[in-house]
Amino acid sequence: MPSKKTPASVDWGKAVQPLIKQYRGKKHPLEYANRYQLLVAVVLSAQDSDKHINSLAPAFFKEFPSMKALAKAKPQELHKLIGSVRNFANKSKWLLETAQTVGKDENIPATLEGLRELPGIGRKSANVILRESGLPAEGVIVDLHVLRVAPRLGIAEGTNPEKIEKQLMEKVPKKDWGDIGMAMSFLGREICRPTNPNCSACSMNKVCVYYASMKQ
Repeated sequence: MPSKKTPASVDWGKAVQPLIKQYRGKKHPLEYANRYQLLVAVVLSAQDSDKHINSLAPAFFKEFPSMKALAKAKPQELHKLIGSVRNFANKSKWLLETAQTVGKDENIPATLEGLRELPGIGRKSANVILRESGLPAEGVIVDLHVLRVAPRLGIAEGTNPEKIEKQLMEKVPKKDWGDIGMAMSFLGREICRPTNPNCSACSMNKVCVYYASMKQ
């Protein structure tokens, strides 16, 4: 390990506090006005970009402003609105099934387990919905940015999202689970880019394995 400090020697609960403070309360890049819109946007954004989903969401929500309205839709109606979205056919099927199952906006599950029972929603999506809804965190958001940032920092290792999440949950206090994933995601979007990361501007560079290796 190139760092003078191995990950095992770092108190990550304390080390991540500057990062959490930097991004605490910052809203997810997806644009939404309520939990129904949030759920739809999260499902649509899988393997697609937040920017793309934000561009087509207003027309979608104008046509289908609620779960109740969406439950009455036909697949072809959704295809016209989200046909440019990656995997749109399956996502249309998932959203219609969810709307018909949930029925009303207020019936959207408020737990990780409940959300994961809905089609098209895995752990990452469920964690995002809980965080953005202000509900208690039951896990840590691990998106593509966190998959890159966590091993770079040295707080986790590997490439499996669920294994990365488990390591983060073990090293960060539960009270910070809702913040750390999104904070690391924003760090990855803004500073810890795939190429030419701006390490000198990073609030985590004092404990970062990658930064230590670059200085040698």
